[in-house]
Amino acid sequence: AVELVLVGKEKKDRILSQEERRIVSYHEVGHAFLAHVLPYANEVHKITIIPRTKGALGYTMQLPGEEKYLVTREEMEDEIAVALGGRAAEEVMLGQVSSGASNDIERATETARRMVTMYGMTDRFDMVGLESPSGTYLDGRPVRKCSEATEKAIDDEILMIIKKQHERALKILLENREKVNEVAQYLLEKETITGDEFKKILAEGV
Repeated sequence: AVELVLVGKEKKDRILSQEERRIVSYHEVGHAFLAHVLPYANEVHKITIIPRTKGALGYTMQLPGEEKYLVTREEMEDEIAVALGGRAAEEVMLGQVSSGASNDIERATETARRMVTMYGMTDRFDMVGLESPSGTYLDGRPVRKCSEATEKAIDDEILMIIKKQHERALKILLENREKVNEVAQYLLEKETITGDEFKKILAEGV
């Protein structure tokens, strides 16, 4: 039920080219591998390269191990790294980038922005509230509570967070190229694998 709400039903009548399937396979395994190795990331329950009705060409499903009400800075940093893991895998494994990371980039940027403007998670701004979630604009954007000059500094902080986690994702995937390739080839063949299958491949091989 959660999966249907998030990404819709499987859309098996959408035919991807073999090259597109290969890109999506590495992309999703990039997400999954980062989620598996990072200490504060949610557990992988499913990976698929079957397109969904809500537009996703593939999907990595993560679920938290327990119900949580608070999120730490370390957890948010891992969340950003996992979101950027798909693009990072394309760079490391294929030597190219695709447009498939657009939603990932949007989510990572929004998480980084909240860290800076609302949660006081940077040294530069300490615990100053720079945006307010209450009284949002009609389009849902938070209300800015700072000057235009400070907004530029906020953008710099967001960029620094994103770049740091992007480089972290690249480093981890580069150090584990063989295992990432093994899982991606298996996913390309099977199209969908469970979290347990994923962990078994990482532990024992195909």
